Amino acid sequence: MSAVTKTLELHLAEPNTHKERKLCETRKAYQQALQAAFDADCTTKSATNDVVVEYDLSGYAKNALKQYVPQLCGDSYDADELHDDHPVKFTNDGIQLDHKPQNTIEWYAKIPHHEDYHLWIPAHANPDQREWLEAVYADDAEMGESRLLERDGSWYLHVTATRNVEDQSVASADERTPPDESGEPCLAGLDRTPIGVDIGEASLVTVCHRDESGSPVRPRLWADDGKTVRRLRKTYFTAKRRLQKRGSERIVESYGDALWGQIDDVFHRVTREVVEYAESVENPVLVLEDLTYIRENMDYGEYMNRRLHGWGFAKLHAQIRYKAAEKGIPVETVNPRKTSKACHACGEHGYRPRQATFRCSNDGCWVGEYQADVNGAINIADRYRSGESHRRSDRSSRQKAGDDDSATDGASLTGPQDSQAVNESRSDSFAHQKSSISGDDAETQQKTPGTYAS
Repeated sequence: MSAVTKTLELHLAEPNTHKERKLCETRKAYQQALQAAFDADCTTKSATNDVVVEYDLSGYAKNALKQYVPQLCGDSYDADELHDDHPVKFTNDGIQLDHKPQNTIEWYAKIPHHEDYHLWIPAHANPDQREWLEAVYADDAEMGESRLLERDGSWYLHVTATRNVEDQSVASADERTPPDESGEPCLAGLDRTPIGVDIGEASLVTVCHRDESGSPVRPRLWADDGKTVRRLRKTYFTAKRRLQKRGSERIVESYGDALWGQIDDVFHRVTREVVEYAESVENPVLVLEDLTYIRENMDYGEYMNRRLHGWGFAKLHAQIRYKAAEKGIPVETVNPRKTSKACHACGEHGYRPRQATFRCSNDGCWVGEYQADVNGAINIADRYRSGESHRRSDRSSRQKAGDDDSATDGASLTGPQDSQAVNESRSDSFAHQKSSISGDDAETQQKTPGTYAS
């Protein structure tokens, strides 16, 4: 393993008038502070701090200036003058990313404007850097310095990320497979073995595939891990309510960080084991539910809706994707509609007398009762086998660029709460999604269609 650093580019969606003004204010204040510190010939962090502390900038931008200006004025660069337009620099973790695969625009960046005030802006990612972005989102890549810049009337973020990679990485399936006339890798002759991956609340993840005779084999369920995550989440929300009544917000954040860290550990271990399962299968392809549809018509009552919307679908998907890519295992997605309601043997609809039990309504079917999550995983695999898969590149090409400048759909990330936070807590955003959305963003939240069919 060796550490590799890469610069990731995000093209921000065209901001509305308010956010455009805020971005320009941030850039102007940064460049004024930079020029003032440079003119004062600040060769130390302390001297730079004395100058930039007066400017209306976030601590991330001020700290970046305290690192950069002494280099400009000292032996590192010994610059005579500054360029007219410097990008705004932020120190590590100044920019925060959120991922909403079910939205039209999947990625969102939280950009510091000044202390306790941030802007959520949708961002278009470079498709070739998807694996890296998902590693950053899953906390498996360390985010370094980031830069905000304007180019040809558009705003961009350049984020440095460092992660450990295998010295001799396995070639991906797309690299090993010659493309067909359309330019896409030809999978027809590879006789892939689809492995259905069912993500749920009872069993955190369930995988299963069929053997050469078509019989379901080697199902594996991570049910105990589902119980662990539910317990940790319940502990967090219960403690949060009690501590908030006492006004102990700082204790809430510190206590929450520890619990969310434990959940992340579970996620990383389980997704690693899912990929190891796939490695044990000849010529595998992991088949996931397409999150574009995962929340459509989700109406199981207020309590269950809150729990299901808060479940870690996106986090688990991201981790499975990039870990599978590291091993050269392809990942495909299918529409999840009715995968939990259909019998994998006869196709007839059934029902769940209990959470973990599927009962086929066809009296002539041999299934009778079956493990519900395993039944769903087989149906997901079968849907890919039937030819119904959705490549991410295909879906991305159909998305309309910049058609919304909203905040994420109730999303927020770990960090200080914005001063303009909405009054009603959105504490159900999952895994490190604890701080509220700033008020200006709350007014323009994106409403996303989704589907939860399984």
